[in-house]
Amino acid sequence: MPENPKKPTHPNVILSICCMSLLLIAMDVTIVNVALPSIEHELHASVAQLQWIIDAYTLVLASLLMLSGSMSDRFGRRRIFQIGLAMFSLGSLLCSIAPNIHTLILFRGLQGIGASMLNPVALSIIANAFTVPKERARAVGIWGAVAGASLALGPLIGGALVQTVGWRAIFWINLPISIAAIVLTALFVPESKAPRARRPDPLGQLFIFGFLCCLTYAVIDSPIAGWRAPHILAMLGSALVLFLLFLLHEHRRQLSQTDPLVDLRFFRSVPFSTASVLGISAFGCFAGFLFLNTLYLQQVRHLAAFTTGLCTLPLAVTMMICSPLSGRLVGSRGPRPSLLLAGFGFTASTLILTNLSTTTPLFIVLSAYVLFGIGLGMVNPAISNSAVEGMPLSQAGVAAAIASTSRQVGAALGVAIAGTVVSLSHAHHTDLALATHPIWWLMVAAGLLVFACGIVSNTAWAKASAQKVAFLFQA
Repeated sequence: MPENPKKPTHPNVILSICCMSLLLIAMDVTIVNVALPSIEHELHASVAQLQWIIDAYTLVLASLLMLSGSMSDRFGRRRIFQIGLAMFSLGSLLCSIAPNIHTLILFRGLQGIGASMLNPVALSIIANAFTVPKERARAVGIWGAVAGASLALGPLIGGALVQTVGWRAIFWINLPISIAAIVLTALFVPESKAPRARRPDPLGQLFIFGFLCCLTYAVIDSPIAGWRAPHILAMLGSALVLFLLFLLHEHRRQLSQTDPLVDLRFFRSVPFSTASVLGISAFGCFAGFLFLNTLYLQQVRHLAAFTTGLCTLPLAVTMMICSPLSGRLVGSRGPRPSLLLAGFGFTASTLILTNLSTTTPLFIVLSAYVLFGIGLGMVNPAISNSAVEGMPLSQAGVAAAIASTSRQVGAALGVAIAGTVVSLSHAHHTDLALATHPIWWLMVAAGLLVFACGIVSNTAWAKASAQKVAFLFQA
């Protein structure tokens, strides 16, 4: 008798498995932030080293997102997804047993390599499983809700684990989820590849990774060494050279039609360019906001780790509520209303914090968190929409991946810049709350920039620029 053909897996099962990877990545952000003071105490870490715990992960993730996407198209999305889960599991295990701060930073980079193979690849798997546009939109909406729920769970679970078991437990929790996802992927997720995979661009990848590392190192180390220190100037000079080499290399690959890592013609589209600016500014604010407020709540207000998690909950819950609302608003009225609301949320929140002190009533601090959650929840769907607006379908995935990269670049720079005030505060024995004021004013400016992008990106001129770019790729 002939064998019965294997029944296709229901798309919702595939969506659930992919959401497990998102749970790992999103929850890892807030869990690690809550644990920073405990790590600082046990491993005798400096503020700069605490910054590298966050940035080692985000820099590697930002640098490899494009490469991981092209690898999954070439070698198979399920295969790369499973490799990413395995590497993230290994990185988590090694982080949990790290004997010192240096090895912990190194293993966080390994986690970042694994994470770069999860988020973009999972979205490709979802897009391949949900072929009907309406169902695909619903699946992406669920994906966004899981991201918000993960951010909400992170501070609570992380705070509880740090307070009862210790900071190493925040990495143990990744292991059973990762292993379950690997097994379920093997059983239920079909393999898929792109009809034509993009060619790899290892030299461009090296240039952009080197640029980000040199720039971040200079920003993190400058408060103590000084901007005129020889090694800081050398790092800044290296960053500039690597960035110029990257632009030249990508331009040459574009002229030879050899699949550049980043097609520079995308930036002729005003909506796409504003999406990149929004990703860097909004997520730079978010990463710096989490970093500073975790230290403020635990080191200045002397709150326990679990209580700190409870305090950050309003931000995550508000984001979880506003993100799907913003998605519907973008679908019906375009990104402008969402971006204007996001700009208001960021600006109002950080304006409140420009007066932060050791005696600021907690309800005022929590009000700032709620407003910041509104800004973050409103901005995220608008970034994704602006990145792909007007792009031909063949380029939409690449454009979305670049927008995702801008978010991670912003997160890395946000922690680097925010941490400078903490380093200066420790070095000069000044009040941490007072030392954060310049960063809050910088975030106010970023909020106004988000507001301005909401106006500029939806003008007739901006839409015409997107149409011109689309024509270039169709020609």
